[in-house]
Amino acid sequence: MVKKKTIVDNTKYRPELLEDIMGAGFGRYAKYIIQERALPDARDGLKPVQRRILYAMYHDGNTWDHAYRKSAKTVGLVIGNYHPHGDTSVYDAMVRMSQDWKVRLPLIDMHGNNGSIDDDPAAAMRYTEARLAKVTQVMEEDLDKNTVEMAPNFDDTEHEPTVLPVPFPVMLVNGATGIAAGYATNMPPHNLNEVVDATIYRIQNPESALTDVMDILTGPDFPTGGIVQGEDGIRDAFTTGKGRIVVRSKCEIHEEKSCQQIIVTEIPYEVVKGQLVKKMDEIRVSKDIDGILDVRDESDREGLRIVVDVRKDIDANMILNYFYKNTDLQVYYNYNNVAIIDKRPVQVGLLGLLDAFIAFRKEVVLRRSRYELDKMEARCHI
Repeated sequence: MVKKKTIVDNTKYRPELLEDIMGAGFGRYAKYIIQERALPDARDGLKPVQRRILYAMYHDGNTWDHAYRKSAKTVGLVIGNYHPHGDTSVYDAMVRMSQDWKVRLPLIDMHGNNGSIDDDPAAAMRYTEARLAKVTQVMEEDLDKNTVEMAPNFDDTEHEPTVLPVPFPVMLVNGATGIAAGYATNMPPHNLNEVVDATIYRIQNPESALTDVMDILTGPDFPTGGIVQGEDGIRDAFTTGKGRIVVRSKCEIHEEKSCQQIIVTEIPYEVVKGQLVKKMDEIRVSKDIDGILDVRDESDREGLRIVVDVRKDIDANMILNYFYKNTDLQVYYNYNNVAIIDKRPVQVGLLGLLDAFIAFRKEVVLRRSRYELDKMEARCHI
């Protein structure tokens, strides 16, 4: 008779509260989302997905001085080697970095339909082509000189940079937006020349006051234009990282033979032009205010142009003020400068951002100099 095998269960169970397990798990998830997904690094101003796209294109030789390549190929390289997430999120990030109405300095040169200011979607990645914009040459040219730390990718088959050795504060120039667990960032773009001049001034005058820097970098510079109002809001944002400003469309009133015309040539940042025109025309149709004859979009390749025809006997300024109050012809923009500094999310003002970049840039130059010195010393025996 065959003896029955005795199964010994050596498993040890440890009772834990569900809320403790949930808390620990969500804590790890939140840390990952904050550090590795949604918030930009103050040093190079890039989110991880943006950095990985730029590095993958650089590593593949898809640079400004070469022919365009299919966007789908770049997306495949990124998700296959560096960013193990959905292809849609990678392609959307690529498209945004190419849209000159979203960023002050496009980092990707895309060939084909990359969307529009009317919020039209970009063509599918199999139809568009892309390459790095020329400005990225100076952002990545020192990567092969041991200027930044390299880390293994998700499957330990390759290495990727933890930060790019950018020569100017990209975060200030292009702005940033993102939502993480418990944190969000919303920073507008600024003028490249002003940012560079302010950085140089801060290097030369490390004890300078905010007012001195604000004489150089006076406020945001939106790619869609518009008139920024609220000096106190800008000062609050530059001081604490949080503030509120008003962005108003640039409008002119012209006298024509048969009517008056309100001509809009610049609109607030991130306002969808098509929806704005639709809302203005709904006011005309519903006759919420009398005197509007027609609203039409005359935008073309030469630039943005919205025209509102107003009756001769009506005060056009009254119509314009009504539009400011009841449409997105005027909007509020809320600064919320949150960035990763020393691996932690920090709400930071203008001087903090400049100082974080300057400290990083000094480290890059020092590491590059050491690399070049070691290379020259190794050749001394020749």
